[in-house]
Amino acid sequence: MPKVYGRDLDLNLLRVFAVVAETGSVTRAASHLYLTQPAVSAALRRLTTTIGARLFVRSGRGLVLTSRGERLRAGLQPHLQALVDAALAPPTFDPATSDRTIRLGLADSAELWLLPPLLRVLEREAPHMRVVAIPVQFRTVGAALAGGLDAAITVADELPGTIRRARLMTGGFTCLYDPRHARLRRLTEAEYFARDHIIVSYNGDLRGIVEDLVHKTRKVRCSISSFANLGALIDGTAMLATIPALVASHIRATRPHLATRALPFAIAGSYSELLWPAATDDDEPCQYVRAKIVEIARTLMPPARRRARSA
Repeated sequence: MPKVYGRDLDLNLLRVFAVVAETGSVTRAASHLYLTQPAVSAALRRLTTTIGARLFVRSGRGLVLTSRGERLRAGLQPHLQALVDAALAPPTFDPATSDRTIRLGLADSAELWLLPPLLRVLEREAPHMRVVAIPVQFRTVGAALAGGLDAAITVADELPGTIRRARLMTGGFTCLYDPRHARLRRLTEAEYFARDHIIVSYNGDLRGIVEDLVHKTRKVRCSISSFANLGALIDGTAMLATIPALVASHIRATRPHLATRALPFAIAGSYSELLWPAATDDDEPCQYVRAKIVEIARTLMPPARRRARSA
């Protein structure tokens, strides 16, 4: 903490001093400051005691500065106006010139669909802004936001009231596989559970969304903690992966020889949410990035879901 905050000086006393010095009168200063005359006189006495020297002497019905008071006024004048200007200045955020660093917490699926288009937008509109992406998931996002993240995109459970939240998108699940090694003309439930699977588990175990929601156990050959390398692991094997359809589309964009099949049972998709601390509601760089995230999510939603959200 800067030493100035630890000094025994109430900075409000300097404002009172400046107005009395300008008006030459406790009465007129009290009127300008919306204070009583005794309050202004008491403030001057406290400031005089703190400084250890007289700042005013009487001259007729008014007050004039001592030499110590003149030196204090000369030192205050440029700084008081700068403080007022800083407090009352209109917002000056300009994406084209901002060099703000935004800290985003991203579920690994969000890193796939959000980060590439967001970085392209920033390259065009805000070339000096930077993004620090930190992995989060529903169990860790609350603590991560409290620890300094500007925003997060993930699935979330209950969060404290200091966290704002807005639904971004929802999507179903699909089965990703390599048709060169796993020949699936029609994926029945029996065949699905007869195959080997690779799952993404944030718990580091052999349970995934199918075990949690369908309450049936798959033959899990491999459990990983992220979608990042899933395409490479499926490629060249007969394993199946049950993943969000949006993630599958991104994997197939770089591995078009992989394929998807509809699941032989229904799994309800969950909403990804945009989460941010309430303290950043009026932070313009954060507002700008949040708006871009919402725009990107809208472009990825199927038209029917887009209409449902706007209805």
